[in-house]
Formats: sequence, C-alpha cells, structure tokens
Amino acid sequence: MKLASLAGGRDGRLVVVSRDLARMLPASGIAPTLQAALDDWERCEPRLAGLAAALEGGAGEAFDPQACASPLPRAYQWADGSAYVNHVALVRRARGAELPPSFWTDPLMYQGGSDGFLGPREDIPLLDAAWGLDFEAEVAVVTGDVPMGAGLATAARAIRLVMLVNDVSLRGLIPDELAKGFGFFQSKPASAFSPVAVTPDELGRAWDGSRLHGALEVWLNEKPFGRADAGVDMTFGFPELIAHAAKTRALAAGTIIGSGTVSNRDADGGPGRPVAEGGLGYSCLAEQRTVETLREGKPRTPFMQAGDRVRIAMRDGDGRDIFGAIEQRVRPGA
Repeated sequence: MKLASLAGGRDGRLVVVSRDLARMLPASGIAPTLQAALDDWERCEPRLAGLAAALEGGAGEAFDPQACASPLPRAYQWADGSAYVNHVALVRRARGAELPPSFWTDPLMYQGGSDGFLGPREDIPLLDAAWGLDFEAEVAVVTGDVPMGAGLATAARAIRLVMLVNDVSLRGLIPDELAKGFGFFQSKPASAFSPVAVTPDELGRAWDGSRLHGALEVWLNEKPFGRADAGVDMTFGFPELIAHAAKTRALAAGTIIGSGTVSNRDADGGPGRPVAEGGLGYSCLAEQRTVETLREGKPRTPFMQAGDRVRIAMRDGDGRDIFGAIEQRVRPGA
C-alpha cells in the first residue's frame, strides 16, 4: 500500500496511491490525514488497503506528485540516525576528527526540527551561500507507538511505513555548532520526504524487516551523482535505530526515524568512487568533497548554489519508481 498527503492545511489530505503511482483515491472517509491514520492504525489500515485494492482494479483519479506535501507535512518527532558508519568516518576525517570505536556499536542520532517539512517538489531556501548547502539522500521509516525500553522485535513490529529523505544540511555551520557540545540546530533546516510512503509488505524482497535494499539514485543538475545500495554497509538496521531512540522515552505514532546518509565503501574497502569513474558515487556533496580531499589534497566540488537541482529516487527490480522522486531546486532568500 502506498500513501501520500496532498498539500492543503498544515497536515495535508490523505490519499491512497496505486502501485504504479498513476492514480489515487481520497481517504477522507477513513482518516483525514496520515497522522490520524497512524493514531488509529489497527482500524484504518485494512480500510486503506481496501482502497489500494480498488486502485489496482482501475479505480481512482490521476495522481500528481507535484501536488504533494511530504507524507507527514509535520510530525511529532523526527530523529535521524547515522547508520552508515562509512559516511560518518569520511565526514569526520574532513573535519580532522577521529572516529571513536563506540560508533561501530552504539548508533549516532540527532533530533531534527519536525514542525514543518518541505514538500518533495518544494524549493530549498538559502539565505547565505557561505553556509554550505548540502543534500543528504536517506531512507526513513514511520513508526506506530513504541514503548520506552522496546527491544528489537517490538521495534521491528512498530514500523508502519518506509520513505525517502533529503536531509538538508548547512555544512558551513556544523563545525561551530558541534564545537559547543550541544548538537545540531541551525545547521539542520527543514528536510523533505518522498511524495509517497510505502508499507513494508509492498516492498517485497527489497525489505528484509530491517533494511531497504536497492540503489538510492541521486542526480545533481540532471547528472548522475550517486547510486549507493541502501541495504549495503548499513551498520545499524531500523529496529536497532528505533530501539536506540526508545531507550529512555516512548515514541508516539508518527515518529520518523532516518537512516542517515546512505554510503557504500568501494570494492577494495576504501572510499567510494564517483559515478563518472565507474563507482557508486555518493549521497551527499560532503562525502565527495572528502574523497577529493583525500585524493587531491583539497575539495573541488562546490556546495549547492541558487538554481542547483537535486533528484532522489529508488526503483524496484523491474525499474519502476517506488516512492516517487524528491525533486528540489535551491532558491535564494527565505
């Protein structure tokens, strides 16, 4: 089953979308918003599945991703992990910071702003190019209610939906913020999510209960930039990330947990190579800049500027778009 929120009001209008992303049916008679459906999932899920079946029978009207807000236009909680330790190691090397051994056994996580997300086709505002605007292509899950102290099995059962993320970062602001010892804030503006969120059963063999497998495709200004496999080199699976977040607090239905930037090592175990050199490329500019620094002594790829465009998507084994694409352009100003 595939769910989306049409833009309108603070929380959008819930619709069910066909597998091929061509048609939709409004779900207002079941739940007005995705958050309302998540709050009453046991009752709503089978009725939403009925709409999904009707869509596969040919019902529905045309679906336009351009009309979508993010599946949850705002959420009670957005916590982003950093499950691909290869990415963490590379970015920390660029800052001259060592990677503590605990990073391989204890997930990193920060709590991002969730009171308003960008739509999947909405411009990314940039007030100052010196802030170093970067995209970060990720996978995220949406949970049901998770009790405090949940174990891995409970955490896995709580996964309701899977979607893609552009976790926007301002790299130029990160070092000073982290130096204060109190985490990200100004360096993490509003993120954007894919037009459609998908129930795990819809993903087939691409979902193993813990990780989403498949190439996360990234284009920068219409040129291939990354195609790292989201199921490879993911040190911590989503149940581990959810259990980590729930160690000392319960998580409300509608909590979004991110994977962190998807990152693959090269076949020789070293940093990945650019797509232009036959590699899998990268899911953010910071990683490419780090590899350039390691290889050439300094970065040569600039961060995003006004007018730049990023596209993030994933296809199934038959080449069909799964989530709809995140397509965003950078615009100057607030």
